[in-house]
Amino acid sequence: MAHRRSHRAAIAIILLAGTACTSEEPSAQPSYDGRSPSAIASPSPPLEPTASPEPPPEPPGSVTIALAGDIHFEGVLRGRLADPATALAPMTSTLTAADVAIVNLETSVGLGGMPEPGKRYPFQAPTSAFAALAAAGIDVATMANNHALDFGREPLPGMFAAVDRAARGPSPLRVVGIGRDVDGAFTPAFVDVGDTVVATIGATVADQDPTADPTGQWAATADSPGTADALADPARLLRAVAAADRTADVVVVYLHWGIQGERCPSEDQRSLARSLVGAGADVVAGSHTHGLQGDGPLGRGYVAYGLGNYAWYTPTELTGVLTLTLRPAVARTGQARVIDAVWEPASISADGLPSPLTGPDAAGFDAELASLRACAGFVG
Repeated sequence: MAHRRSHRAAIAIILLAGTACTSEEPSAQPSYDGRSPSAIASPSPPLEPTASPEPPPEPPGSVTIALAGDIHFEGVLRGRLADPATALAPMTSTLTAADVAIVNLETSVGLGGMPEPGKRYPFQAPTSAFAALAAAGIDVATMANNHALDFGREPLPGMFAAVDRAARGPSPLRVVGIGRDVDGAFTPAFVDVGDTVVATIGATVADQDPTADPTGQWAATADSPGTADALADPARLLRAVAAADRTADVVVVYLHWGIQGERCPSEDQRSLARSLVGAGADVVAGSHTHGLQGDGPLGRGYVAYGLGNYAWYTPTELTGVLTLTLRPAVARTGQARVIDAVWEPASISADGLPSPLTGPDAAGFDAELASLRACAGFVG
């Protein structure tokens, strides 16, 4: 879906070349209570963000991609689905302003089924959730996560029928990372932006505790529906990225990865990000930690390790939308293709929806963002 473009963010950085990513040992994993962790001290001194209240004009032929984190419809958010057209209305402007908007739908969808035995937080939303996402200007939602099959496989036929309807709607929503079989689960969503084709692939590599959060049996197979799971072997994911790179102008990979509660990406995240960029990914983004992690250039690509929560049933101190501007014309030159990265900072309030940060709160977001980038190895 092509949208009118605008930028309304507090911080922007111009990216003309890749920056090397270094590694740090992750700190110990805290216990998880369903809330996003508050900021803790960074192992590296914070950097000064480059403020640019008036980003330069986008070059001809550029494409904007808006990325946001976890969305579900639990708790205070469930009642909003009574009117899907306005369910997420307070958060739509930055998403609709982008050419392509991508989020993680962190819930099972459909009717029926039983909660997965042993699952700590089973989530389920009606199929009207897809209409709510489409009405909010979201073009692609990944369901490759540890909640997609919270109520088993019984609801999946109705869910897949709803996914097909959503893709044919007046504001098409494509769902990735889940499929009727493994090939379908790894199939990209393709969005045309003028003459530019943007491909999005969703996959999960989150290492769950099988005694407290059993999801290992959710992986799609040749004859069983499920999620696009690349935890045990990323080879299929890397092949899917390489295939998409041969046919699309821009390739985005949205992953469910990392360690819940950690603000610094793990070495596994960093290693996989390098492999994905090497395979042809222009943008690698992810969620699962329920808090922000650093973002920055990696070779010819751009990595946003953790996008945090975005519409969630518990308040969250820091969240936001990351809008990337890409120049597809340099696709075969090996140069970095993301030329601008802009955050619209927000926090999730008691109603479950993000509210933009302004003034001192926005300045605090900028400082934390710089710290997170240093922690992730983005130091320039």
